[in-house]
Amino acid sequence: MKHIVTVQDAVTAFADFMEPTNAELEAIEQEMPVILADVDLLDAHIATLDRAPSELDERRIRRARRRALAVRVTLVNHAAGASVSGGAA
Repeated sequence: MKHIVTVQDAVTAFADFMEPTNAELEAIEQEMPVILADVDLLDAHIATLDRAPSELDERRIRRARRRALAVRVTLVNHAAGASVSGGAA
């Protein structure tokens, strides 16, 4: 009889190395407002998939779209400010 060997030990042997680094966790934390705003926008769109959007639905989608854009602009401006080194010449 031939024994079947699993590769679980080989796969889980590297589990410690597959964890995100502190820098990756920090990047996720900085992008979390963008992620949450996108989730709100998707929720607004999903709510209207099976029916025609009402005026309230359209307002909710517009509000979520504006919020997602504003959060993205804030993140980009923050990243641009952090990448500028030194002062004015």
